[in-house]
Amino acid sequence: LLVVGRFGSTSGLSAVSTGSQVLNLVTFVVVQFAMGITVLIARYLGEKRPEKIGAVIGGGVVVFTIISIALFFVMVCFARPISVLMQAPTEAVDLTSSYVRICGGGIFFIVAYNLLSAIFRGLGDSKSPLLFVLVACIVNVIGDMVLVAGFHMDAAGAAIATVTAQALSVVFAVLLIKKDLPFTIKKSDFRLNPQCKRFLQIGLPLALQEFLTQLSFLALCAFVNRLGLEASSGYGVACKIVNFAMLVPSSLMQSMASFVSQNVGAGKKKRAKQSMFTGIGVGLVVGCLVFVLVMFKGDVVAGIFSTDASVIQNAFDYLKGFAPETIVTAILFSMIGYFNGNNKTVWVMIQGLVQTLLVRLPLAYYMSIQPNASLTKIGLAAPVATVTGIILNVGFF
Repeated sequence: LLVVGRFGSTSGLSAVSTGSQVLNLVTFVVVQFAMGITVLIARYLGEKRPEKIGAVIGGGVVVFTIISIALFFVMVCFARPISVLMQAPTEAVDLTSSYVRICGGGIFFIVAYNLLSAIFRGLGDSKSPLLFVLVACIVNVIGDMVLVAGFHMDAAGAAIATVTAQALSVVFAVLLIKKDLPFTIKKSDFRLNPQCKRFLQIGLPLALQEFLTQLSFLALCAFVNRLGLEASSGYGVACKIVNFAMLVPSSLMQSMASFVSQNVGAGKKKRAKQSMFTGIGVGLVVGCLVFVLVMFKGDVVAGIFSTDASVIQNAFDYLKGFAPETIVTAILFSMIGYFNGNNKTVWVMIQGLVQTLLVRLPLAYYMSIQPNASLTKIGLAAPVATVTGIILNVGFF
């Protein structure tokens, strides 16, 4: 988005913004689906039953291949209807369709990348996924500079760079997974086996909750798109900044699920509970620093992604409403990671649906139809929903 904002068109920036929301829905749902594999692998390690891990991974490969085929068909064949449904500005519909279609063509790499990361996290290895991200980022930046800044391919170039980056990171991950592992995988493991049911029981509720949550963000994007091209582009820039702001709490949530699951499997429940409070503490420290940055210097950060003064101002307007989310998410995500590690994924789904369907979506819609609608007021829907989730989770805890 940074390169498109600097070297592409405003329409291209809007297209990447809207298309990224679609890709985020797919990616985050896959990540939550894969959480079932992470938790199950960690549990078997804690219980000293590594011989079952091969069947988990083999079954996971089959299930996620089926998911990839379905996503490929939907994103490639229905790219334009999806873009229209997202109410992409008229000037950006074609570019948005192109972005979604190209990302859909590379969805196998995107799914494989997230599946491999989930496997490593389940093994307690958080360094390898970091290396995958590093490889993907470096390749993505180079690809953006060559295709967008060099060949002026705008949104299409950004999509190709994204898919290429994910593909190379998958190759890197496959080479890395051949190292010494505490389990073995046989050809007979690659089938729909009994372990599939176990990780689906954990992952499905999380995937459903994440699907509806991301659907609410797609709806939010549609609400914003109705405010015009500059608002759409500004919102897209703000979302990229938000994604960076959410990296720490999201990482804490994923690593905590694995850590808690291993300790529960080993019978160390007190240690598992302590990790939740540690995660909240770490998250709050980082969250407060990010809050100050986006609340008071959000326009400076947005200026990194675009030179258009109107786009920068729209991005800053949204960030001012969203800013409290950087603090409260530190609490919510650590609690969710703890509950995921304890196999309380049905509860995680329920509280997530309450946040999405009863708070975030209705409030964002209400704010968007007011005569004095602003991105700041729309942005407030996120922290209000998160505070609701914290209250629910404290009661459940």
